[in-house]
Amino acid sequence: MSLRILLADDHAMFRSGLKAVLSTQPDLCCVGEADDGQTAVEEAARLAPDIAVLDIRMPRLDGLRAAERILARPGNTTRVIVLTTYDDDSYVYRALHMGASGFLLKSASPEETIAAVRVAARGDALIDPSVTRRLISLFAGSIAPPASSAELDRLTAREHDVLLLLAQAHSNGEIARRLGIGDETVKTHVSRILAKLGLRDRTQAVVYAASHRLTAPPPRTQDTARRWGGGGRRPR
Repeated sequence: MSLRILLADDHAMFRSGLKAVLSTQPDLCCVGEADDGQTAVEEAARLAPDIAVLDIRMPRLDGLRAAERILARPGNTTRVIVLTTYDDDSYVYRALHMGASGFLLKSASPEETIAAVRVAARGDALIDPSVTRRLISLFAGSIAPPASSAELDRLTAREHDVLLLLAQAHSNGEIARRLGIGDETVKTHVSRILAKLGLRDRTQAVVYAASHRLTAPPPRTQDTARRWGGGGRRPR
């Protein structure tokens, strides 16, 4: 079954090129186009596409407000990918609060663009590594480091492993393969990580991990040490 895609960009040439790239894939189908944000919202409601690819800067209604309206529609099942450029950091920062599934640079290769659509359709988050690096400094002040180890202590050893891989923008499938566990188990771990750390989505988890420089096992209280077996080795 093909993924149904809506493309919204006010530059007809870029939109046409993007459509041509996606149309090379048998599992991707462009079902609608829009040259402004308001039309994108209307077409998303009419067509109910699986994915809406929205440029941030569009007339009538910009991509951020269009994404917000699409995602807030009752019963919405459309996932949103935001197209951005290096100059759009502040816009991407705002879009994180709207539930976008992915951020893709307009300079991305055809292969990266196709992969982004598929990643978003699976329910995973995709953030271009360049965008992630630039966002860390923006989010460092908005997601404050924990005053103590209590926050990270809530994570099990396996959840910490998953969080570290999320920080590297790995998909659920990639995390499952690296850890030797099932996709559904990964989804369960991700849900618990978000709940325990008070984060809304995978994107916030990526930035949280990066801004906290989580590259080693989390701080352990006596209880955590007992949960890990009391020694230096962590259970897999």
